[in-house]
Amino acid sequence: MLNELQEKWCADSPWDFSGLSALILNCTLKKSPTLSHTEGLIGIPRAILEKNGVAVEVIRPVDLDIATGVYPDMTEHGWDKDDWPALYEKVAAADILILGTPIWLGEKSSVCTRIVERLYANSSQLNEAGQYAYYGKVGGCLVTGNEDGIKHCAMNVLYSLQHVGYAIPPQADAGWIGEAGPGPSYRDPGSGGPENDFTNRNATFMTWNLLHLARLLREAGGLPAHGNQRSAWDAGCRFDFENPEHR
Repeated sequence: MLNELQEKWCADSPWDFSGLSALILNCTLKKSPTLSHTEGLIGIPRAILEKNGVAVEVIRPVDLDIATGVYPDMTEHGWDKDDWPALYEKVAAADILILGTPIWLGEKSSVCTRIVERLYANSSQLNEAGQYAYYGKVGGCLVTGNEDGIKHCAMNVLYSLQHVGYAIPPQADAGWIGEAGPGPSYRDPGSGGPENDFTNRNATFMTWNLLHLARLLREAGGLPAHGNQRSAWDAGCRFDFENPEHR
């Protein structure tokens, strides 16, 4: 899966990433075990993460019964079943979240949109420091397809992740598209996708940047809890601003 340089960087790494965990959500529209081109590209960061001692889990949300909505548990809002609360436990436990999505009509998949909406549903929950739930975690994205839109989809996904609280490192996305039109997809014979140097470089840089930022945040005990605590704000604190209630 990895080339000689990718293997060397893993072997020569002086950093300890053990103890970190990563969740990769493959937002393909294809249920398992159908071939997923997005999962092919996911193989690069997965291999790098695992070679660095990171616990990695890859899940296809389309295999689950995830309700539509923006509440943490949609069974409380008219749905008979919702697998999101169980999946959210895995999201909450992961230091690194990578969303992988195909491109359809120039946009991220409908499954990816649903995942972003459900991430948003839990974003108001608080961590132990009184910050929003995803503070101290890092996010990235992968995009595949045979039509234009990698940067557009990445822009949308990464904005959404940082908006709900994820930290986004430099160059936190990678993607591959074939020739525009009904051409081969990433894992099709002769597509050139797995051999594409530009894609391989970006996927590698993305993964290492996620690793470095996740390690830095872990060693720092997360993002410093000053000026960003929802619990303190709700209690009337105004951090560095004078609090008119306590003059």
